[in-house]
Amino acid sequence: MAPKKKGKGRGTPIVDGLAPEDMNKEQVEGHIARIREELDREREERNYFQLERDKIHTFWEITRRQLEEKKAELRNKDREMEEAEERHQVEIKVYKQKVKHLLYEHQNNLTEMKAEGTVAMKLAQKEHRTQEGALRKDMRALKVELKEQELASEVVVKNLRLKHTEEITRMRNDFERQVREIEAKYDKKMKMLRDELDLRRKTEIHEVEERKNGQISTLMQRHEEAFTDMKNYYNDITLNNLALITSLKEQMEDMRKKEEHLEKEMQEVSSQNRRLAEPLTKAREEMNEMRRKLGDHRRDKQILVCTKARLKVTEKDLKSLQWEHEVLEQRFVQVQRERDELYGKFTAAILDVQQKTGLRNLVLERKLQALSAAVEKKELQLNEVLAASNLDPAALTLVSRKLEDVLESKNSTIKDLQYELARVCKVRGVHLPSGHVPTQDHPCGLWPVACPRPGDPLGACLLHLWSHPAAPPLLHRTWPLG
Repeated sequence: MAPKKKGKGRGTPIVDGLAPEDMNKEQVEGHIARIREELDREREERNYFQLERDKIHTFWEITRRQLEEKKAELRNKDREMEEAEERHQVEIKVYKQKVKHLLYEHQNNLTEMKAEGTVAMKLAQKEHRTQEGALRKDMRALKVELKEQELASEVVVKNLRLKHTEEITRMRNDFERQVREIEAKYDKKMKMLRDELDLRRKTEIHEVEERKNGQISTLMQRHEEAFTDMKNYYNDITLNNLALITSLKEQMEDMRKKEEHLEKEMQEVSSQNRRLAEPLTKAREEMNEMRRKLGDHRRDKQILVCTKARLKVTEKDLKSLQWEHEVLEQRFVQVQRERDELYGKFTAAILDVQQKTGLRNLVLERKLQALSAAVEKKELQLNEVLAASNLDPAALTLVSRKLEDVLESKNSTIKDLQYELARVCKVRGVHLPSGHVPTQDHPCGLWPVACPRPGDPLGACLLHLWSHPAAPPLLHRTWPLG
């Protein structure tokens, strides 16, 4: 910038090698015409620079709008990802609740089945004990009768040896009658027991069918299995009763054989009865012990069958839950894969926007630097022309004031752009550097900012227009007055 002139006390400027006083009218008019041409050319260049400035401003507006659009797309993507995450969490909660309900329902069904099985087993045990007591009572009565008959036989053998044949016949008739009575009695009891068990079984089946009417097919299958087990159990009881009757018949046959043996060996009846009493007692005790063990074995077998059935049902439920767990894991892996794909696409879009914005801002910076250099050059040329010309001070002052107004308008526009850029950077979260002044590398106040990492927010390579308060305003000059 040329220094200001201190006043009119300085020497008269030289124009084309002549002082203004030595120039004639034609030379002055020619000089004024050249100055006017220079002024017109400067005006054309000023208009050209204004057009270039408008183009730069338009490019900046377009870039800003594109940046806002990308930010809106980014916010939409974030919102979509948050909604997808919320939906995923809701689905996980729903599946967890379903699993809890299934476990609770399974536990309730298992508890009900255990309670029903326990009640049925207790009732069966009670009935079995009642029947066993009745049978034992009958056996004791038979033993008493047999003992009485043996004593009567001994008395008859000792006292009435001559009436042996008649007594044997009577005893045979009595034994046959007792056998018939016992058979009739046990046949009647077996029939009553069968009718009672059939009636009870029908009643229980009816109650179970009414109670299980609303359950699903799996529970119906379990009911059929339980009904089959119950039927087998009652069949076993019936078979046991038949076996007991058969054993009693065999015992009666043995008694007949013993009576025949008494007929053949009447002399040794007493001694044989004494010898056979103890082995018979031991044999009966062993038979009772074996029956008791057989009953325990059957009960253990029944319990084992029930336990295996429950184990199969539990394994089936466990397999179903494992299958549902695998399905949930596969869906979770799929959702994670979709989330990773969205993250990859989002990162690629951000990097693309960063590269495009960085290149555009770099082009704008270089254009602005070139325009600033051209303005400085034209300013120096204009100062030289004004210093070399000998114009009217009033006209020179008017021209200088107009140029200063134009430059002030441009400086005001540049400051507005700087303020707008700083506001946009603040909104985007990018901080301008502080504590630095423009250097020779950046005389126009353009400050290059390094590109952040791809993961940083709003990471775009930008060149920020920044002017330090200590720096003089751009394009601000004080024009000398003649």
